[in-house]
Amino acid sequence: MPETSPTPPSRLRAKLRALIRELSKFGTVGAISFAIDVAIFNILLRAGWETLFAKTVSTIIATSVAFVGNRFWTWRDRAHDNMARQYTLFFVLNAVGLGIGLACLAISHYGLGSVWPSFQTALADNVSGLLIGTGLGTLFRFWSYKRFVFRATPAPDKAAEGQRPERHATNVATPSPVRDTA
Repeated sequence: MPETSPTPPSRLRAKLRALIRELSKFGTVGAISFAIDVAIFNILLRAGWETLFAKTVSTIIATSVAFVGNRFWTWRDRAHDNMARQYTLFFVLNAVGLGIGLACLAISHYGLGSVWPSFQTALADNVSGLLIGTGLGTLFRFWSYKRFVFRATPAPDKAAEGQRPERHATNVATPSPVRDTA
C-alpha cells in the first residue's frame, strides 16, 4: 500500500503563515495599545488635564506599551541589540505613521473639501482619517518596524554547526610553484 503522507507545506505557504502570525500579533498589540491610549486620555481629561498634554501623555504610554509588546512578543525572535536605538526609532517611525494618517485627513478635508463640501463632513473625516489614514499608517508601521526596528537575525549556517571555525593564516607566504635552485 503506498504511503499517503501529507506533503510538507511549500516555502511560500510557510512564509504566508508566518506573515499572518506576525500580522495577528501586531494587530493585537496595536488594539491593546489603542485601548490604553483612549482610556488614559479620557481619564486625564476627566481629571482636568489640558487636552494636548493629556493626549501627549496617553500617546507616550500607549506607544511604550506597543514597543514592549512588539519587541517581546510580535518579533521576539528578531535581533535585540540596542534597546535605546530601537525605542527611539520606534517612536520616530510611529510619528511618520501618524503623519500619514493626518495627511489623508488633510487631503480629504482641506484639499478635496474645498472643491466638494461633502468631504468636510464628520463622516468623510472619519473615513479619510480613521479608516484610510489609520490603515495606510498601520501598513507603514508594520513594514517599517519589521524592516528597521526589529531586524531579522541572520540564520545560522546549518553546514557549519558543530564544526570548528576555519582559521586562516594572514602572514604566511604561499609556496612558489617554481623551486629555488640557489
